[in-house]
Amino acid sequence: MTAAIAERTSRTLTKRWHAPSVGFVSLGCPKALVDSELIITQLRAEGYATSASYADADLVIVNTCGFIDAAVKESLDAIGEALAENGKVIVTGCLGAKKVGEQNLIAKVHPKVLAVTGPHAAGEVLDHVHRHLPRPHDPYADLVPPAGIKLTPRHYAYLKISEGCNHRCSFCIIPSMRGDLVSRPIGDVVREAEALLRQGVRELLVISQDTSAYGVDVRYQLGFVGGRAVRTRMAELVTELGQLARTYDAWVRLHYVYPYPHVDAVVPLMADGAVLPYLDVPFQHAHPRVLKSMKRPASGEKNIERICAWRAVCPDITIRSTFIAGFPGESEAEFEYLLEFLREAQLDRVGCFAYSPVEGAAANALPGQLPEAVREERRARLMGQQQQISARRLQRKVGTVQKVLVDEITATAVIGRTAADAPEIDGVVEIVKGRRKWSVGEFVDVRIMSATEHDLQGVGAP
Repeated sequence: MTAAIAERTSRTLTKRWHAPSVGFVSLGCPKALVDSELIITQLRAEGYATSASYADADLVIVNTCGFIDAAVKESLDAIGEALAENGKVIVTGCLGAKKVGEQNLIAKVHPKVLAVTGPHAAGEVLDHVHRHLPRPHDPYADLVPPAGIKLTPRHYAYLKISEGCNHRCSFCIIPSMRGDLVSRPIGDVVREAEALLRQGVRELLVISQDTSAYGVDVRYQLGFVGGRAVRTRMAELVTELGQLARTYDAWVRLHYVYPYPHVDAVVPLMADGAVLPYLDVPFQHAHPRVLKSMKRPASGEKNIERICAWRAVCPDITIRSTFIAGFPGESEAEFEYLLEFLREAQLDRVGCFAYSPVEGAAANALPGQLPEAVREERRARLMGQQQQISARRLQRKVGTVQKVLVDEITATAVIGRTAADAPEIDGVVEIVKGRRKWSVGEFVDVRIMSATEHDLQGVGAP
C-alpha cells in the first residue's frame, strides 16, 4: 500500500468511526474503586475510549463516597468541578443514595447532572452512558449488535426474565434440570428490552418458567432502572416494559403466567394499552383432585372467578392456556369436569397434550395410569370442543378493524398477527395483498372479513 493510499484510508476510517470518550473520577474506598474498574472495563469492551482530561471527554462519570462529612464535601466538589469543566456528568456511588427529605442530595445540590445512581449500580451507569452518549453499532468493527444475536425474525424477540422454577409439578422435570427460580435483576431486564427495541424489535415476548413468580427468590428487593429504585416484582417490571413499549411503539406480550392473585395488578395495564391484553396461563386442568395430584398451585373454582374478574377490567383480554388430558388417575367424570370448565371459561386459545410419562417425573409412580388410546381420545375430544369455542370467539372479530403486525409477505398474501396471536402457537391473519406496499415488521390496520377456527382473513383498512 502506498503512503498516499494509506493516508486516505486512515482519514476515511477516522471519519467513519470515532469512539466516544468517557472521563472518570473515582473517590472513596477500595470497594468503590472495584465498581469503577467494572464500569470502565465494560465501557472499553463496548468500544468507548477513556479520557484523562475533562476537555477530551464527551461525558464524565463521578463515583462518589458519602461515608463521612469530609467525603461528602469532596464528592460534591468533584461533581461541581466536572460540571464546570465538561458539563455532561453522570454520578454514581454511595452519595447517590443519600436524600435530603424526599429529594436526592446530589440532584438538589447539582440539578444539572445527567443522572444519579446509588452504589453497586454498574448496569445503571452503563444504561445512562448509552442513553446520553450512544455508541452506534459499527458493522465494520463490531462482531455482534448491541442486543446480541437473535434467532427470531428481526421484528420480534423473546425476553427471558428468570430461570428455573420453585414448583414441583408431578409431571415436570424442569426444576431438576434448571434448578429453583433465579430472577434476573430488573435493571438488566429493562436494559435488554430497550436495546432490543432500539435495534428495531416491534414485539417483546416475556418468558420464563413462571413469570408471575418474578422476584420471589430475592424477596422483591429493590433494583435500579434508569437511576430509579424499583422493586424486582412482576407488576413493576410490566409497568417498566409498558413505558418502553409506548416510547418505541411496540408490543409486550406475557407468557407462562401462573394465575396468582397478584397477576390482577397487571390487567389494568392491559386495559390502559401499556402492554398487550394477552395472558398465556398454563392451567393444565380444572378438577381440584387432579390439580392436587399434579401439585399445581391453583384450583379450578378460583380460576373461573379470576378469569371473570380479568374480563371485567379488560373486556378485550385474550386468554390462552394449555391442558393435559388423561393424567394418571383421571376419571371420566373428572375429565368431563374439565370440559365443563372450558365451556364456562370460554378461553380464546387452547393447546392440549395427552399425558405422556417423562423419565424422572414423579407422576410416573402414580396409580391409575391410563391406556394411550384413552389419553389420545380425551385429548381429541377436548380439542374438538375448544375448536367450536375458538371459532365463535373469532367470529366476533369479523367486521372489526384490527391492528396487525406483519410477519411474512408471500407472492399472493400478507401474513400477520393481531394482539391476540403469539407467534408460532396462535393463529394468523391472512391479508389480501392488493396494490399497497407492505413491509415485514410494520403495524397495519386490517378489516377482518372472515374467520375459521384458528385464523382470520382481511383486507387493509383505509
